[in-house]
Amino acid sequence: MAFTADDRTEITELISLHGHLCDSGDLDRLGELFTPDVVYDVSDFGGGPLLGVAACAEAARALGDLNPVGHHVTNIVLTETAGDRVRACSKGSASTPTAPSAA
Repeated sequence: MAFTADDRTEITELISLHGHLCDSGDLDRLGELFTPDVVYDVSDFGGGPLLGVAACAEAARALGDLNPVGHHVTNIVLTETAGDRVRACSKGSASTPTAPSAA
């Protein structure tokens, strides 16, 4: 079953909501975004695949003050896969404030 333009819009909004939830620290709501068997790959940031919603929330909490305060997502590509699932791929960046330098 091919997904529709409305499906694409809803999925894109979910991806955008991820940044808002993470930036506000509302990590208990990640289950609204991900299926229980989510694989969230943070290899580009020096980690590895996170398996499950709890692992995603735990990893974010473990960052503490190093957790980015701004998540930016661009170039979202959605691909239908087997079993009525969709693979989402995007470019993302995160900004983390740094302490002012002593002058």
